[in-house]
Formats: sequence, C-alpha cells, structure tokens
Amino acid sequence: MADEKYDYAAERREDVPDQDAAEHMSITTYLATRLSTLKPPMTRLENPIKLLRLLNRKQWLFFSCAFIAWSWDAFDFFTVSLTVANLADTFGKTNADITWGITLVLMFRSLGAVIFGLLSDRFGRKWPFVVNNLLFMALELGTGFCNTYRQFLACRALFGVAMGGLYGNIAAMALEDCPPRARGIISGILQQGYAFGYLLATVFSRALVNTTPHAWRPLYWFGGAVPILIIAFRLCLGETDAYIERQRLREVYPNAGKDFVKEGRVALQTHWLLLVYLVLLMAGFNFMSHGTQDLYPTMLVNEYNFSPNAVTVTQVVANLGAIAGGTTIGYLSQSLGRRFSIIVIAIIGGALLYPYSFTSSKAAIAAAFFEQFCVQGAWGVIPIHLMELSPGSLRVFVVGTSFQLGNLVSSASSTIEATIGERFPLPSKHQNGEIISRYQYGKVICIFVGCVFAYVILMTFLGPERRGRSMDVNAETK
Repeated sequence: MADEKYDYAAERREDVPDQDAAEHMSITTYLATRLSTLKPPMTRLENPIKLLRLLNRKQWLFFSCAFIAWSWDAFDFFTVSLTVANLADTFGKTNADITWGITLVLMFRSLGAVIFGLLSDRFGRKWPFVVNNLLFMALELGTGFCNTYRQFLACRALFGVAMGGLYGNIAAMALEDCPPRARGIISGILQQGYAFGYLLATVFSRALVNTTPHAWRPLYWFGGAVPILIIAFRLCLGETDAYIERQRLREVYPNAGKDFVKEGRVALQTHWLLLVYLVLLMAGFNFMSHGTQDLYPTMLVNEYNFSPNAVTVTQVVANLGAIAGGTTIGYLSQSLGRRFSIIVIAIIGGALLYPYSFTSSKAAIAAAFFEQFCVQGAWGVIPIHLMELSPGSLRVFVVGTSFQLGNLVSSASSTIEATIGERFPLPSKHQNGEIISRYQYGKVICIFVGCVFAYVILMTFLGPERRGRSMDVNAETK
C-alpha cells in the first residue's frame, strides 16, 4: 500500500542518536542528547480518519481482536473491585481481606508475562493467545463458583498469570504490522480498551449483581463466557506479517528452537539495560494510574460525603476522559514525539492534581474528567513507545514483562496512600448508627501522585525514543 513507500525516516532526524547509536555512546554523550532529541519533530499532523484508513482489512481485524481482548481483560479484572462488599459478606471476611484477591492478580501478572511472552515470541501470537483466553474462561467462571475464601484466592492468583500474559501479545497483534503514520492514534485507542472495559464492568455489575438469587456470581459467569467469542475471532486470523517473516528466516536454519534461544540470549545481553529502564518507566506509569484511581472513590465517600450514585457518575465521566485523552495524545505523539507528548501531558496532569483531590462539590466530576484525560493521555503513547523500543526477537516478552513488573512494583499504591492518609484524621461522622472515621485522603493523593508525575517526567526525559522505527525483520536486529 502507499504507506510502505512513505519516507518516514525523513521525519525523524532528531531521533537518529536514539535509534542507531545509543548503545555505542558513552553515558555523558547520551545524556547530552536528551534535550536535543526531545525537540518535537513537528511533522504534518494528518487527518485522523485518513490515518485510520491506512490500515488494510487484515490489520483492522488484528486490531479489533486485540482491542476486544484487552477490554475484556479489564472487565474480568474489575469484577472483584466492583463486588468487594458482596464477596466479603459471602465468605465472612472483611473488605481488606477480599482486596488480597486484587493484590494477588497484580503479583502474579509478571509470571504470566514471562511465560506467555516467551511462548508468543517462539511459537507465534495465535495459540498462546487462545490458551490465555481459555484460562480466562476457566478462572473467571471458577471464581463465580467459589464457596470458600481460599478457593477465591487461588482462582484470582491463577487469573493473574493469565492476565499478565495478554498485554504484550495484544500490543504485537495491533501494532507490529500497523502503518507507521497510524501508529500513534492506534496506540492511543488500543490502550483505552482498558477504560472501556471498566465502563462495561460498571454497567453489567449494575445489571447482574444482586438482581438474581445468585447475588454477585452472575457477573463472573457472564465475564467467563464472553472469551469463547474472542477465541473464535482469533482462530479466524493467522499470524502478523512481521512474525511470519521472522519465522520464515528462522526456518532456514536446521534447528529453529536453538536459533530462538540464541536470538533471545543476544537480545537480552544487548538490551538488558533497556529492559531495566522500561521496568522503571512502567513502575512510574502504574503508580500514576493506580495512585489517581484506586483510592479516589474512597476519598469521595469518606472525605467529601459523595453518595454511591455520585461516585459512579464521577467514575464513569473520569473513564470517558481517559478514553478521550489516550486517543488524543496517542494521535498527537505521531507529530510531537513520544517523549515530548508524555512529558507535556504529565506536567498538565500535575497542575490539575489540586482541583482533582481538593474539590468537594460536584465540580469534582469535571476535575476527574480532565485529570484522567492527562493520566491516560500519557498512557496512550505507551503501547507504541514500548513496541518501538523493544528488540524484535523478544518483542512480546519485553513489552509484557516490563509492563507487568512495573505493575508489580506499583501494586501497593492504594495501601501506601491509605496508610499515610490515616495520619491526617478528620472529625468522624455518624452514618446508619455507626461512627465512621474520616481522613484527608485528598491531601495524600495530591502529594503522592505529584511525586509520581515528577518521577515519570524525569524517567521519560532520560530515556530513549525510536519513533517511526521499522518493525520488519531487518530492522529488528538493531
């Protein structure tokens, strides 16, 4: 197609040190290039509809499958968050006990990223994806049939393994064949499948939880049934062109397995510092999202006395802001550069923290929209940024593992904020005959996430960028 003849290299001269020579620079020389390479390329910003039309039928099918799978991954994850009180009542535990189900998912995601990342890079994107979703089905359905707290924790721990294996795979499916000019907007849309999944979970929890004699269980049964459709969709597709080309070259050699091991060893030896950097970057990004999201509903209820309906409306509007931000900033990063886009939107997000965490009226809805626009706007750049930075022979492994290890590091965000918040008590309130302790969670969220924004800005500034890097097999050896 016409996009293949597009002279993309001419658009990214400022990025040349990052793409071709960063590994061979001294630390001093590399650091000296951080400011000059941050300069926005300011390439012509094309009509987004025109960019979307660059994708051919096969590329759209792969993107659609990836987006649906990523959205349903989020749906299944948030089922626990939305039914904490119901689960606690069924199993005779406290809400804090039930949140261990969330923590275990986050902890075991890294294991899944390693296992399924290596399988996807070695055997293709298709069958590891199918196995991944079969596990989603079994474990989400299994959660719905749990009768004891131990069974619940076991299901969620195993669910974490399955969940961790998906991100790298869907990023590769959606982006490694994507026309270079459309990568930014496609990356932004793909990432916001997570916010879309949260919205779906919110809607279906209202429809399915406590509307039948089975209480919370129908939500999990429904969540476990849908992946069969995603599997059927994926079975109708083959492999990405980028993976087919790499596999074709491997088959030239008599032992493809040993060749893959050799490729992986060389890639890790060459790019280990990059992997460490990506984990540190993803830790900051995950702290940023968890820090602004996890304790926020608690803050609205506990500190500012929002009703459950008001909290739901605020959360829905915040996720709409997230979807808008991820798509918009991902699109703009194609012209402004990946690092510059992240840094600018993170600065704006930091400036909005005060109204986000100190607004006690319904104006908090607007603050939530724009704060999540910024947070997820920065996230919208991440899928393609990671894909462009990762070595081709271990692309799914590097993208998935760095993302999930960063998630592991940030898994205690809400616990940290809640613990610090208890050091800033407010006058207690009486509710339904009970005395409810109140805390200044807003102050803690503002200070904590402010520090996180500063960290993300610094790490992004210091890091490399390979905007527009070709993902064909020849470029992957670099």
